[in-house]
Amino acid sequence: MVVSTRSLQLLLLSTALVYAQPSPEVQKRISAAIAAAANESNPDLTAFVNPFIGTDNGGDVCPGASIPFGMVKFTTDFTGFAPAGYVADPTQTVRGLSPLHDSGTGSSLGSYGNFEIMPMTCPGGFDTCATMLTDRETFRKNNTDEASPGYFALTLDNNIKMEATSTRRAGLESFGPTRFNYQAFACYDLLNNGNQTLDQFGVWQANAFGLDAKGLGQTHLNVTRSLIGDDYEYGALISYEGTPEEIIIRVGVSFVSTDQACSNAEEEIGTTSFDDIRAQSQALWNEKLSSIEIDIANTPPNVTEMLYSSLYRASLTPNNATGETQGPFANTTSFFFDSLYCSWDTFRTFYPLMALQHPTDFAQIVDSYIDGWRKLGWMPECRANHLPGYTQGGSSGDVIVGHFAINYHNEAAELGVDLNDLYSAMLADANLNPPEWNIMGRESNLHTAFGYVPFDAIDPSSTGRQTREGSRTLEYAFEDFSIRQVSLLLNNSANEEIFFNRSLWYRNVWDPTVVNSGFKGFMQKRFPNGSFFFTDPTDCSPIDTDPNRECSLQPDNIEGFYESSSWEYSFFAPHDVNGLITLMGGNTTFVNRLDHYFNAGLFLAGNEPSFQTAVGYHYANQPAKSVQQIRQIVLDNFGITAGGLPGNDDQAAMATVLTFHLLGLYPVPGSSQFLILSPFIPKYTIHNTFLNTFTTVTTLGFDPKSIQTPIPNGTAAYVKNVTLNGVELSGKCHFDFYDVFRLGGEVVIEVTDDITQGNDCGSSVPESLSAGGFAVAR
Repeated sequence: MVVSTRSLQLLLLSTALVYAQPSPEVQKRISAAIAAAANESNPDLTAFVNPFIGTDNGGDVCPGASIPFGMVKFTTDFTGFAPAGYVADPTQTVRGLSPLHDSGTGSSLGSYGNFEIMPMTCPGGFDTCATMLTDRETFRKNNTDEASPGYFALTLDNNIKMEATSTRRAGLESFGPTRFNYQAFACYDLLNNGNQTLDQFGVWQANAFGLDAKGLGQTHLNVTRSLIGDDYEYGALISYEGTPEEIIIRVGVSFVSTDQACSNAEEEIGTTSFDDIRAQSQALWNEKLSSIEIDIANTPPNVTEMLYSSLYRASLTPNNATGETQGPFANTTSFFFDSLYCSWDTFRTFYPLMALQHPTDFAQIVDSYIDGWRKLGWMPECRANHLPGYTQGGSSGDVIVGHFAINYHNEAAELGVDLNDLYSAMLADANLNPPEWNIMGRESNLHTAFGYVPFDAIDPSSTGRQTREGSRTLEYAFEDFSIRQVSLLLNNSANEEIFFNRSLWYRNVWDPTVVNSGFKGFMQKRFPNGSFFFTDPTDCSPIDTDPNRECSLQPDNIEGFYESSSWEYSFFAPHDVNGLITLMGGNTTFVNRLDHYFNAGLFLAGNEPSFQTAVGYHYANQPAKSVQQIRQIVLDNFGITAGGLPGNDDQAAMATVLTFHLLGLYPVPGSSQFLILSPFIPKYTIHNTFLNTFTTVTTLGFDPKSIQTPIPNGTAAYVKNVTLNGVELSGKCHFDFYDVFRLGGEVVIEVTDDITQGNDCGSSVPESLSAGGFAVAR
């Protein structure tokens, strides 16, 4: 298919090919391209991308044909648990090929998969064609799955090859209340601009109890949901004159109307050939990927493949559905991005990476967040199918828009973002309790009354699931830090003081009496009377001995934390790690706790609250330990196979944290600060596509033998010093966006094999709020 932003073309070939599943030829092609690029001045960066990374092991990545942030993600739909439509599991069967999918969402509702088309053979004609899904499902031919940015192909075991390529608009999945509904429309050109002729066509209706009715020549079917039960399957059957070896189908998709779906196909595809659409999509991807250039010749090939595959997934979603709005957003003049899965997943690394490279994209998404406040009163937390999803941690959108304001306030107007509206939206999230905080905003009435989110308390004015009180208190505190930073930026001293104090409320769920593994003090949820509800700190951790314990949004999650343990969340105060160190008893105890956390198996790489934990050693002035942990995390959990992610990609949260690890950086969200680590790459350049600046980072003394775990003795991997434009920085553990990436220039990170020399931050550890950090908004 050719997939356009909102349209697609489908190419069906009746030839038999034997590749892989995913094809071994995919990896051979990528490896050859990386090897050849060492001698090329302008390589095709899309050739380094492996779209199948994360299609197994619960990664839920969609390898389908798409352009950057495209609504359409065209891929096959498989049976079984397949939130992205596609799965690498060879035991599952193909249901069809469809345009609407998301990537890395992990929704238990399965694939969005609207408007499936399934090529098949009916030797006896129209009346003999299989109709029910279970009768049409078929296996793929082994070793035939093929994909690259903007292209997807797979051959069925009946030797029909399906190919898809893309332009822009479509792609959704539902993660949220089932009482909400949405509308989607498709327009299929079955005749390929008059170049194909139908033979037989008609509609059908069937069920599992013997109904198999077909209407030859009929073109319409009432598929209104039956009030007595929806037990039926419906569809259409078409065949073509002669025995064509190739069928091309153009498809337009819309969330407004069938007319707009048809016009999308005409506007974005028209008479353009499949190969030309594929080339246009490839060009768009090369433009996106080129914002980070690396020394390919001296970078380990697996690092190159992981990096560019991650950068690719970092621009797959959210889906740009501007001009395709409905409900309260119908006809909005703002940008509209769908498939925000979810702000709790993406605020940590996804948007900070976008801020480094593509501030224009970032600004458009921020405008979409703010428009949520304009239309509904609060910014979205999770959104798909134009509908709200469930809140996970709080109003994490505050951190996202706050990160934009801190880093691009000087250019906000030029980028189309109203800072006053942005700030008003943040304040609404923090202070206005919505009638239902399950889907947006916070449980702010009780939070502000108690200084924490109390367990077993009632607010008669609102409703929401009474769980996650411990983690929500911690997340609210970090969101309030972001509001404090924007208050400081806008010289609102009254609010700056209020949110400074509120950002320290993470301390209010610290129970100093809880002891585990010899360590005293852990985060716990708390009753309104101030007493604590005891949770074993290892509950909901990888070493939890109860396999039936609920740790997510379930009503019987009594632990007080979301998808995480008290052990893990007790390290969560990214804006005030020094304050955590004080609570835990000082640097030595803090480092010992971190060591135990990793050595005892409490760390879970596929869980977002753990992202910053490995760099916690920086704050205790032991950065060499951060380097060692990051090496182990990357090499033990990430790779270049279909199972190369430690779990759900979570809208490229995993892709972007991996990217930062490979670059030797880690962002503090809601600020302009970066922590400095040891790059996996000898040299790279980051281009800011709006500021037109570029920053080159060189790892002086880079040794490819350091890319293993444990790091061998005598191998240079630890940061000795850092220079910026030839001037050595007094501190070598952190620097600021304004000093480095905003202006551009030359950064040299010199590495040493001397662990002692590399285990010191120099003049200062990274900033913490309670230690006087983050005092200036630039």
